[in-house]
Amino acid sequence: MTPENVTGPVAHHAEAPVWWPGWGGLRWVDAQAGDLLALGLEGVSRQHVDDEYLAFARPRSGGGLVAVGARTLYLADDVDGQTRAVATLGDDSRVRMNDGCADPHGQLLAGSMAYDSTPDAGGLLRIDAELHVTTLLQRVTMSNGVAFSPDARRAYYVDTATHRIDVFDVAEGELRGRRTFVSIPETQGAPDGLTVAVDGSVWVALWGGSAVHGYDAAGLHIATIELPVPQVSACTFGGDDLGTLYITTSAQGLGAHHGTQAGSLFAVRPGVHGIPATPFAG
Repeated sequence: MTPENVTGPVAHHAEAPVWWPGWGGLRWVDAQAGDLLALGLEGVSRQHVDDEYLAFARPRSGGGLVAVGARTLYLADDVDGQTRAVATLGDDSRVRMNDGCADPHGQLLAGSMAYDSTPDAGGLLRIDAELHVTTLLQRVTMSNGVAFSPDARRAYYVDTATHRIDVFDVAEGELRGRRTFVSIPETQGAPDGLTVAVDGSVWVALWGGSAVHGYDAAGLHIATIELPVPQVSACTFGGDDLGTLYITTSAQGLGAHHGTQAGSLFAVRPGVHGIPATPFAG
C-alpha cells in the first residue's frame, strides 16, 4: 500500500485527524500553531483556537465542536464559529494536553504530558457533558492515542513512553483490567495516535518509524503502511464509506533543511473501514 500525499507540508506538527460529515469531512490540528485545519475542495483552511497549543478537536452532538488547548477546554456552537473557553484542564505550565477522543457515552477523554516528557507527569482526564472533570489515569508520561472497539467493550490506549498499546475492559463506562495489547520494538518507532476499524483491527502511527501498523483484534500484525517521512503522528478513517485512512505527519524537531514531506496529510485505502466518530455530548 502506497499512501498518497493529499496536501503537501501544510503544518509543522500535524496531529489528531478526525472525520465528521457534519463539519464537511476531515479536520486535524497544527498543534504548536494552535490551529484547527480543515480539508476542503479548494485546499486547506485554518481556524486559530489556542495561543499555546491545540491538542485535538471533536464534533459536538448538538453541532459545533469541542477543542482541547494546552490547558483549556473550548466550545463552539458552529463548526466554523468563534470558540469560547469553558473550563481549565490544569494549572501547571510545564504540562500540556495531548491526544484524546469522545468515548461511546459522549464523554471526552483527554490525555496530557510534560513539555519535556518528564516521566509520570501526565494523565488521562474524562470530561462529561456538564464539564465535570475526572482523572482516569495518573503517572502517565506521554498520553497519546485512545480509541474504542466496535462493540465498545474494549478501550485501546497509548502511553508512548511504554512502547505499548494497552487495552482495557470497559464496564459501566469505566476502564478496568489494563494489560498489554501489543508491544512495539524501539527499532520500529514509538506508538502515537491510533484508530480502530469496524472489523476490530487497530491502526497505530509510529513516530520515528515512518509507518502505520495494523493489528487484528488479537494483536497480530497484519499490515504495514510505509510513509516517506520519519514522524508519523496519527491516523483516522474517513471518506463517505470510512474506507480511507488519513495519516498526519510532523516536522517537529527536524532541521530546517530536512528535505522531506513532513507536515503533510497522507491517505491510503487499506481494505477495511472505520467506525464513525462519537461526538461530545456537552
